Amino acid sequence: MIKKASLLTALSVTAFSGWAQDSGSDNLVVTANRFQQSAKTVLAPTEVVTREDIDRWQSRSLIDVLRRLPGVDIAQNGGLGQTASVYVRGTEAKHLLLLIDGVPVARSGISNDPELNQIPLSIVQRVEYIRGPRSAVYGSGAIGGVVNVITMTDSEKSQINASIGSKGYQTYDGTLRQRFGDTMVTAAGSYTSTRGFNVQPDSTWEHDEDRDGYRNKTFWGSLQHKFDDHFDGFFRGYNFSNNVDYDLGSAPFSPDYSADERQLYVQGWDTGLNFNQGIYSSQLLASYQKSKDYNYSSIYGRYNDGTTLDDMEQRYIQWGNNIAVGKGSLGAGVDWKQERLVSSNQSTSDSYDRDNSGLYLNGMQQFGDVTLEASGREDKDDSFGWHGTWQTAAGWEFVDNYRLTLSYGTSFLAPSLGQQYGAKRFGIASNPDLKPEESKQWEAGVEGLTGPVDWRLSAYRYEIDNLITYSDTAYYNINSATIKGVEWTGSVDTGIFSHRVTLQYIDPRDDETNEVLPRRAKRQAKYQLDWSIYNVDMDLAWEYFGKRYDNSTSIYNPEQRVLPSYSTVDLSASYPVTSRLTVRGKIANLFDKEYETAYGYQTAGREYTLSGSYTF
Repeated sequence: MIKKASLLTALSVTAFSGWAQDSGSDNLVVTANRFQQSAKTVLAPTEVVTREDIDRWQSRSLIDVLRRLPGVDIAQNGGLGQTASVYVRGTEAKHLLLLIDGVPVARSGISNDPELNQIPLSIVQRVEYIRGPRSAVYGSGAIGGVVNVITMTDSEKSQINASIGSKGYQTYDGTLRQRFGDTMVTAAGSYTSTRGFNVQPDSTWEHDEDRDGYRNKTFWGSLQHKFDDHFDGFFRGYNFSNNVDYDLGSAPFSPDYSADERQLYVQGWDTGLNFNQGIYSSQLLASYQKSKDYNYSSIYGRYNDGTTLDDMEQRYIQWGNNIAVGKGSLGAGVDWKQERLVSSNQSTSDSYDRDNSGLYLNGMQQFGDVTLEASGREDKDDSFGWHGTWQTAAGWEFVDNYRLTLSYGTSFLAPSLGQQYGAKRFGIASNPDLKPEESKQWEAGVEGLTGPVDWRLSAYRYEIDNLITYSDTAYYNINSATIKGVEWTGSVDTGIFSHRVTLQYIDPRDDETNEVLPRRAKRQAKYQLDWSIYNVDMDLAWEYFGKRYDNSTSIYNPEQRVLPSYSTVDLSASYPVTSRLTVRGKIANLFDKEYETAYGYQTAGREYTLSGSYTF
């Protein structure tokens, strides 16, 4: 298995595609090193979720998709559309780099967390997920891992989907694709809404007693054209809006802090050119993203007291090159990103901008049973100057179908614009001396094919310094943390059944206090079972998370608050009524378990969904 995959390397690397056009094979990935390669030649732990997986799981959001993946722990302030933090292998939520077709998603919030709820699932064709450091390839943010959401596809299939469910859930979406010679035109749209439920039933403010719902509208279009056998390009635009209700938990002490509604408007424009000939590939990509993030009071309205606005623009240009060398490849490129943020309320306004230029070099080569991989990158930021990162990995197939891997890497995370330059509306002062967070990461793994079981065992250690923490009206580099963990993943087919198992133990601790970092379960187990019988496709997912702490101690909270362990079961079924019409049904949280992933925030309980899709 491993040796066959390794032999594909020299063939696959020549098909470099930075904007991740679907190659027609689920075994090829582009996220690891920015060039297309077999997933088995990537030395870092890698998962690929296809559109077929998303449909079979009947996921309703990107959060639902990520929840199933190894190393992922999620804390969510309620149900669909509510604020969620994704922790990969015990790292902070802000340590996950989120990409759309290889382009970093703009981060406008002070927290610096990527906003996963802003990506509507209807446009997602596949998700590539890599655990471990990747700053040496992508720059800031990739400390815990990378999630690349890929929207492009070569498929000419058009489809209409409709779903209804409990708590007023409904979604309608459609995709129309048409090929005109060497040109593919795609148009898509979707609408999703739910009445939701009261996410903070114990709130002391009577205004929080209502349901907290969610609405989303999405429009998406693309044009792909093949000029000749070596040269192709694309142009794409998208626009979506989210509206979510949330609770404050207690009565605000002034109208300025009474916001309980959020409206997020996002638009993006991307274009790219791709050239392939012989052993050489090159890709040029340009992207523009703009978002308006309103938080306002449902009592006073969007243009009165309590309203805040983050108006964010991001411009991004990338030029990447790749050449096949022996049984491997050598890649190099440059990228440039400009961020502009206007942050305001009714009385104050802050304006920031920051540019970052990056230069990277990566390579991979196979020498018999040994595969070597290395990457290096230098980033030049307007604010903190030059910052270098690097990583290296080695894989040795010591016997057939068994491989040992060792890796070491460094990563960093630049502070958010609000953390660095302050926010007058919240009384946050600027700190020109604020430094990026930095990490050193080691990992050792062994993987193999033992009988019918395809498995991998990994042990890792992350040391993260200069953690950014709010203290005394400003953000400072104060804390450091060490995370140690062990992870096992395995899959096996037995007759008509396919099994997938993930087991994880992590020990994430603050170096100064030795406290376990909050909202991360030390123990995690996930089991997925798929089977088909009489043309009915079934999926069962069981997830277990051990107890976690909701907070770190402080003068206001002298003890860590414990959130109990919990487990959930989801059951899904689908049936092809005809070759074009498929009906699906799902019961989430089958046994109606009551649990919290963030203290004081209720989860949805048992939920039902019924959907249908028509393909033409």
